[in-house]
Amino acid sequence: MHASAGLPSGAAAYAVMPAPRVGAQVADYRLGPLDVLSVTVFQEPDLSFDKLQVDASGNVSFPLIGTVHAQGKTASELSDDIAARLGKKYLVDPQVSVTVVSSVSQNVTVEGDVKEPGVYPVNGQSTLLQALAQAQSPTDVAKLDQVVIFRNIDGKRAGAVFNVKAIREGRAPDPQVLGGDVIVVGFDAVKGGFRDLLKTAPFFNLFRYF
Repeated sequence: MHASAGLPSGAAAYAVMPAPRVGAQVADYRLGPLDVLSVTVFQEPDLSFDKLQVDASGNVSFPLIGTVHAQGKTASELSDDIAARLGKKYLVDPQVSVTVVSSVSQNVTVEGDVKEPGVYPVNGQSTLLQALAQAQSPTDVAKLDQVVIFRNIDGKRAGAVFNVKAIREGRAPDPQVLGGDVIVVGFDAVKGGFRDLLKTAPFFNLFRYF
């Protein structure tokens, strides 16, 4: 059987792995060690930084309030944490904005019919096309309608099939890629890499978890 058979495609695929929300700034991205952040405190230039790195322990050192734990939080959650701590003693209603400049804590694996298979960093909010570009794009023989993203969702492994040709032509959204995702391009690569797993593991629900 085709390894992608039974996995959701079309609209059902986007129900599992949606495109980024318009205007969302890495809303679902969880910060990790060595990520580089931009922190802005409104009208407080001495408390604003173009680049502030999360240390190996998952913390950032911030003026006035000292060590702030960042690992596992979203940028929005860290913004709220810094604002709350500044507001306790130092500022009245501080407005804090945190964005991800670059990430080394999250990676995506790209396999199959691409020119440079490998493991690549997810920089902030990334998409399928961006991940494929990091792998130097699919080969000439790649089956662009058989690109599968595998992801752990709620402790279960899920897969969804996307049509890269339709995405490139603007006929379908570009799905978001998260750290830990595995992207497999082309029928042969999918079959070779996941055939046994798909045959032996149970499926759950409409979304075909395994």
